[in-house]
Amino acid sequence: MPLSVPAPLVCFDDDIASDFAPFALTRPWSEVRVGALLVRERWEMASGHRARQLVASPALRTFRESGAPAPTTGTLRAGTLIAHARCAVALQALPVGSVYRCDGRVAAVRLATDVSATVLRDTLHSLDALARQQHRGVRAVRVDGVWCDAPWDAIRHLGPLLTEDIPALAAHAGCTALSMSGHEHGIAIRGPHRVWCEGDVTIEPQVVFDTTNGPVLLRRGAEIHAFTRIQGPCVIGSGTMVFGGRISGSSIGEQCRVHGDVSASIVVGHTNKAHEGFVGHSLLGRWVNFGAGTTTSNLKNTYGAVSLWTPRGVLNTGLTFLGTLCGDHVKTGIGVRLSTGTVIGAGSNLFRDMPPTVVAPFSWGSAAPYATFELGKFLEVARRAMERRGVTLDAAQLRYFRTIYGQR
Repeated sequence: MPLSVPAPLVCFDDDIASDFAPFALTRPWSEVRVGALLVRERWEMASGHRARQLVASPALRTFRESGAPAPTTGTLRAGTLIAHARCAVALQALPVGSVYRCDGRVAAVRLATDVSATVLRDTLHSLDALARQQHRGVRAVRVDGVWCDAPWDAIRHLGPLLTEDIPALAAHAGCTALSMSGHEHGIAIRGPHRVWCEGDVTIEPQVVFDTTNGPVLLRRGAEIHAFTRIQGPCVIGSGTMVFGGRISGSSIGEQCRVHGDVSASIVVGHTNKAHEGFVGHSLLGRWVNFGAGTTTSNLKNTYGAVSLWTPRGVLNTGLTFLGTLCGDHVKTGIGVRLSTGTVIGAGSNLFRDMPPTVVAPFSWGSAAPYATFELGKFLEVARRAMERRGVTLDAAQLRYFRTIYGQR
């Protein structure tokens, strides 16, 4: 008999999210950063509950990550809030309700009866059907937020989301604002918005914060080294070090190393971009390492809309600015140049020549057609990279990597 699930909050990845390459191979969309937080963290903050399990595609049944909930095939108990992973809900407390709608679509449903997670995963393509089954005739409660109908929507919504997220998150975390007279410490602050600090933050002299376009949030343990310019809206994650350069309009996750020019980009976490090079309008997964001088293009020289490879074919994103979608555990060598609208599959190790605009997962080599990155070598590189951040590649994660390697 399956065990019932005690968690009052469960994130649900639908079949659309299961096509969000290159991330869907290695992680549910609820574990991707949209705005200042992971989608799962957004729902946790809004609901006041911690998500301990999730419902995702069968391909992610072995997903394991430190700090993240694991997929379930058990029974979801009555009272559990099922939250749509493609809805980046606003960072404000949810009102009392059974069905929540965001922009006309069902964003979350509170179960009235027990439901099998397997049935939910295999038979429902949205939460609208679940809402009809569980709460026919019940009036939905409206909530604010945005939807991701494609992975690049995380970039499309980034600036406005950060502007809204940062003050709410700063208040929730009890952050303090830097004095506008920071000049006495060798820090320059310009613009009408606040620079918020959570807990112990290190800021060296000769750092400029420009809040003309939005606020800045430095999470606990962040270090900002001299000769850095941070332009809001911008979040620097906990334990992340910025070694100089210009960081603007970006959401940088925890335990990253950043240097150079980063603009309008999202880094999920635990990523090294510690050298010169431009990264613009890009979404980078976890455990990415960009070698010195790795540079993305985020604008076509025709100034036209960027098209991008997806599992459903090449699609017009409608965005003029779009760089690289980069899966987990990708490594690039020095001087690698990435074209506008590039998709790099998880686990790839690329060096020397400019890659094509779509690279299969676990590719290895200096030029296409690439060889396949041998599993044992990939796991050894992953283990070393993770140990450098104090994270152990445990037995559950090893099984998970072997599974996704087989699905590449």
